[in-house]
Amino acid sequence: MKSLKTVLLAGFACLTLSGTAMAQSVTVYTAGPGSLIEKLAAGFKDESGIDVNVFQATTGKVMARLEAESSNPVADIVISASWKTATSFAKKDMLLDYTSANAKNVPDFLKGPGYVAQGISALAIAWNPKSGTPKPEDWTDLTKPEYHDLITMPDPAQSGSAYELVAALTAQPDLGWKLFDGLAANKMIVPGANAQALNPVLQGAKAVVFGAVDYIGLAQAAKGEAIEIVFPKSGTVIAPRPMMILKTSAHPDDAKKFIDYVLSDAGQALVAKTQLMPARSDVTADRPLIADLKILEVDPKTDRKAVLDHFAKTFGME
Repeated sequence: MKSLKTVLLAGFACLTLSGTAMAQSVTVYTAGPGSLIEKLAAGFKDESGIDVNVFQATTGKVMARLEAESSNPVADIVISASWKTATSFAKKDMLLDYTSANAKNVPDFLKGPGYVAQGISALAIAWNPKSGTPKPEDWTDLTKPEYHDLITMPDPAQSGSAYELVAALTAQPDLGWKLFDGLAANKMIVPGANAQALNPVLQGAKAVVFGAVDYIGLAQAAKGEAIEIVFPKSGTVIAPRPMMILKTSAHPDDAKKFIDYVLSDAGQALVAKTQLMPARSDVTADRPLIADLKILEVDPKTDRKAVLDHFAKTFGME
């Protein structure tokens, strides 16, 4: 018969092992693309042995879930499609101040106290080469008669990046609201969020998306779809996707390891394969990178409501 001491020691060992096993996981709440987080989770698990619990949804739904769980936080890491999420959380002192050693080649404008970009998308023109229309080179081309009633655009009230594009373009002295007046006269439609704008062009019902999310179109083109991404000569806006560890994280050490992995050579290669621009400037990708684009800035003092109201009035969406 085993002594009481032996039984207690064995029981303690089991509890210790069980507790260690339970601790070997990290929970990530992320805005898409879903295929990317699945690959990152699998790669991280293979490298570290740590499981990744994933909640993948739109940024709005991620924020709503975080709010609903505020009294009993679950997420360790948040990856948003909006840079404003990170800056807002930082101002509210919600973030663990961690800087990964792998972030040294991430440009300063793509990182801050407690947050760093996972990857970057840009807005572009998505054109169907089978549409019978000429290939556009700039935003203003889409005001021409050749594209009459053949243009879609994501709703800036539903897409943060589309709003930033409108805000940036209307602030240009040579464009202003004249560009959007011309698009309205050319019967551009605003059917909904990003997918609702792209699908009619993929299906051939329309010819071009004004303000398409680049990586989505590039991924469709890679699959053989009739779509081509054009980065306008006059410039566009970018949308960095921030990663951040919450101060309420129950597994901060594992969360740090996950951030390290995403910014590693292997993690950034997975980002590039999704057709996003890698956050690290020393990682290449089979697509145009930030250095290849003319980037338009958005004045943070811009009145968002005024821009959206003007846009809605222009397109009869009041």
